[in-house]
Amino acid sequence: MEPPRPSPPTIFLLSPAHCGGRRAGLLLRPGSTLPMAERLRRGELPLGEAFTFMSGLYFRGKLAYARAFGDGPESRLVITPTRGLLSPDTPVSDAIIREFASLDVAEGGARFRDPLLRDARALAARHPSSRIVLLGSIATSKYLDVLDEVLGDRLCFPAAFIGRGDMSRGGLMLRCAEAGTELDYIALREATTRRGPRPERLAPRSWKRETGNGKRTAAQGNWKLEMRRGQGPGAGGRRAAR
Repeated sequence: MEPPRPSPPTIFLLSPAHCGGRRAGLLLRPGSTLPMAERLRRGELPLGEAFTFMSGLYFRGKLAYARAFGDGPESRLVITPTRGLLSPDTPVSDAIIREFASLDVAEGGARFRDPLLRDARALAARHPSSRIVLLGSIATSKYLDVLDEVLGDRLCFPAAFIGRGDMSRGGLMLRCAEAGTELDYIALREATTRRGPRPERLAPRSWKRETGNGKRTAAQGNWKLEMRRGQGPGAGGRRAAR
């Protein structure tokens, strides 16, 4: 019997957080005393940490999963609304988050598509034998159409994503990262469907809120108080699909 063939190196592409919602407004509110907001104004807040705060469980699950099963920093990249693919460790400013908030990814257009195509082509050239796994929405084509054009048969997604919503996917990825259990992947071009019945609900559990670097911090300590003030721009704004 032949030994099993080793899996190819894997690169994870994480879909972005919604930058026009209430949590984003807390970071962007002028005069906010949140340490995280102050770091954002100084241009010192890592993208992954900012998106984790804005998105909560879903992006936190994606980032934890990519860190658990990726091989080095190049193995995890974030799809952004206007700047293509960026490392989650990239420092961002309030001006950049406002730039992201100005574009609805679902509507696509050149501002979203052109930088993503540019960086996807560069990624494919640097890693010609790697498997590329999308950790994001698979029910719609907003990411898949652009990425499939460049990555072709190498573009995959977790089979367990079919039928799950954002929160369920986030919880599933956090559980997998904690347990060290990697999900099975399906090549986009081999998938017979990207939609399906909702799977059985995950058993309830409580997750401690952490930053994008995996550490709980005082930077988030007063966010509920800030939210009660109701002064954040974007409060109650339309939530973008993930």
